[in-house]
Amino acid sequence: MVVGARPNFMKVAPVVAALDKSKDNLEYILVHTGQHYDASMSRVFFEELEMPEPQVNLGVGSGTHAWQTAEVMKRFEPIALETRPDWILVPGDVNSTLACALVASKLGIRLAHLEAGLRSFDRTMPEEINRVLTDQISDLLLVPSMDGHENLTREGIPPERIHFVGNAMIDTLVRLLPLAQKRVERLMEEFGLGERYVVVTLHRPSNVDDPTSLEAILLGLSDLAESLSVIFPVHPRTRQRVVGGCLMPEGSKVKLTEPLGYLDFLALESAASLVITDSGGVQEETTYLGVPCLTVRPNTERPVTISQGTNRLVSNTREALITAASGCIREARREKHDPPALWDGHAGERVVEVLRQN
Repeated sequence: MVVGARPNFMKVAPVVAALDKSKDNLEYILVHTGQHYDASMSRVFFEELEMPEPQVNLGVGSGTHAWQTAEVMKRFEPIALETRPDWILVPGDVNSTLACALVASKLGIRLAHLEAGLRSFDRTMPEEINRVLTDQISDLLLVPSMDGHENLTREGIPPERIHFVGNAMIDTLVRLLPLAQKRVERLMEEFGLGERYVVVTLHRPSNVDDPTSLEAILLGLSDLAESLSVIFPVHPRTRQRVVGGCLMPEGSKVKLTEPLGYLDFLALESAASLVITDSGGVQEETTYLGVPCLTVRPNTERPVTISQGTNRLVSNTREALITAASGCIREARREKHDPPALWDGHAGERVVEVLRQN
């Protein structure tokens, strides 16, 4: 099993737990590619998710898409050759996913893709390329929602390779939500948040690497912060652009913080009046929690979060952000609704069962 970026950890943790409980003596090796490599990005997640330390850390680090993908392949291939596993399982859609999938395919090792079938239909997104290519070479496609099943069928994937297992990341949320909610009051006090507050998380290049787009978003957030608390945990690279580029309006009341651990972020997310994000995982979490979510993107590979959840798409302009956010905040939080099918906390067990049968 390969992890590389933070969202992967939440998806793999339930599979690890299910394997540990399995009576079939299924052995696994956890490989960390090091795509996210500092303590705030990875180690704290292993600790909070109660995952074992990876047996292998490739220590790849950051770089261009081509360099990072190639470096993961170079460092992962000897591990695959040495261990010759029955299966290589890759989650998600990051560069580590595609890199290790290619290694598995070239070596003739069976490949399982966890979170298969998701499509934004936007080939300008690197993640979309990673998703499509990984699915095409996978032997087992483990889909989190029925739209993923439909996408793969339309692309000609044989039905016997597709397995609807549900959303493994929601397993992690279900297990740790009670623990996270005990932190809400302390965190609100620590960050000086009012009764109503907005949580912001942004990382996509289209939003944070373009100074014009980032400035427009920051202006919109600053407008929101005049009437309610806005907290924005910022990746160090984005903080450099915000502060170093002087893009934040003078006197803005937006609360910039360091990146948060999984439990702290889940705590604040669960009690928020609104979440503004460009993260796929956060779209799913807010859908399960019933928290209104604005996704600052023109599309999403997780349409179930719109059709069955609380998510809406919004463009990255000041006016669009303010209008959409104000509308969400005026509306009462949606009543408790049923989450999408098989988002029930047992996806990890179903993944292990599919692997066992194969």
